[in-house]
Amino acid sequence: MVFRSSTCTLIPEAVYTKQRNHFVVQLVYPAPWLKRPAVLFASSKEASREAMAQIQGLAAHAAGAELLPYRYDPGKLGSQEVEISITHCGICHSDIHLISNDWGISHFPFIPGHEVIGSVAAIGSDVRGLQVGQRVGLGWQSNSCGICEWCMRGMENLCPEAEGTCVHRNGGYADRVRANARFVIPVPDGLASEQAAPLLCGGVTVYNPLRIHGINPTSRVGVVGIGGLGHLAIQFARVFGAQVTAFSTSAGKEKEARAFGAHHFVNSRESKAMKEVANSLDFIITTVNADQDWGTYLQALRPLGTLCFVGVPPSPVSIHAFPLISGQRAISGNPTGSPFRLREMLDVAARHGVKAATEPFPMAKANEAIEKVKKGKVRYRAVLAN
Repeated sequence: MVFRSSTCTLIPEAVYTKQRNHFVVQLVYPAPWLKRPAVLFASSKEASREAMAQIQGLAAHAAGAELLPYRYDPGKLGSQEVEISITHCGICHSDIHLISNDWGISHFPFIPGHEVIGSVAAIGSDVRGLQVGQRVGLGWQSNSCGICEWCMRGMENLCPEAEGTCVHRNGGYADRVRANARFVIPVPDGLASEQAAPLLCGGVTVYNPLRIHGINPTSRVGVVGIGGLGHLAIQFARVFGAQVTAFSTSAGKEKEARAFGAHHFVNSRESKAMKEVANSLDFIITTVNADQDWGTYLQALRPLGTLCFVGVPPSPVSIHAFPLISGQRAISGNPTGSPFRLREMLDVAARHGVKAATEPFPMAKANEAIEKVKKGKVRYRAVLAN
């Protein structure tokens, strides 16, 4: 039996599909044990609202697969949630690792993306301090427990129950995304959306350790790798007044490194140049995802110096303990930053002109952009735009 209607209809059970300007409803009579009918058919207006509520994006359906169009129902907006209408989303190497499931934590299908800029589309009933239409950003983290020691100390990025924006949930290669309001950060007017997007992950990843380790005008800072993270680390270290030395295996990047603010440049392939910087730096931040002679960098540190990892080398880091002991040197790492640090970082970037060097791509060409990032052909951050 086929029944056509544009009004709400009470039926036992139904499966319906839309054909042109009307719905076709196939009635399926319930089994004898069903005591009462169910409303399974809604009016055209209600169905339209339901379709609009769905979020559309580009998802990976298997490890390493090309992204394909995907839509999902986010459900009812939580009382502390914000829905963001996305204008831009940066492509981070973490997205590529998640798509390939290199870390073994990806659940498919999922929409990648965690460097989001957009405007507030809707707010939950308990959200304060944000307004519909306001420009905001969302980074790697979208929620935390809010009650553990680390959350209470304003270090939500260390929360053991932290929720990633695109880990076990759908992220920013889409038209909209949702997150807890605490992690939705207002974007200062002085930052263009395209250049601001990579700051939400790449920027805070290098900014946070510079702040934690008290980098100031007396500091001598080394930045290993002049890429998506490194070019931002140079800018922030220079803003803090530090003397900055850039390290790269590519001699051709010297001009760019100096343009970003580096005072000195060292080709790390040249052993003589590496020996000349021994015992000269207070803090070295390494942004590369490649194996290096880490002992050489440790020797470049002055006493009390720190070698900080924000890039993830493929092999275990192996060094001798004696340089650590004799000079009270240290090795550390940094994931992302807290919501407070994100706000602070964006403010500093706006006031001091720190911005990502970007290459824009339409959201529909995300696969093309990802391939270009994989091949290292983007200088220095790819950003998708709706």
